[in-house]
Amino acid sequence: MANNRKAAANNSAGKKTLTVRQTRSQARRPAVQEATLRGLGLGKIGRQKTLEDTPAIRGMIRKVAHLIEVGE
Repeated sequence: MANNRKAAANNSAGKKTLTVRQTRSQARRPAVQEATLRGLGLGKIGRQKTLEDTPAIRGMIRKVAHLIEVGE
């Protein structure tokens, strides 16, 4: 619930956000990909996070795109 309030506050301030959900396991993946998922606030299948849309976040998403789904 608190995450929804934060997302609403960010949207009202004009900042763009992305919703990221982990769809595949991080098991048997390189340590770098596991660390990238942790950096995105994920780690278990089904976890969802709303993040600010920045070039850094976009780069992290690109590195683990095969493990996650992204929504606007």
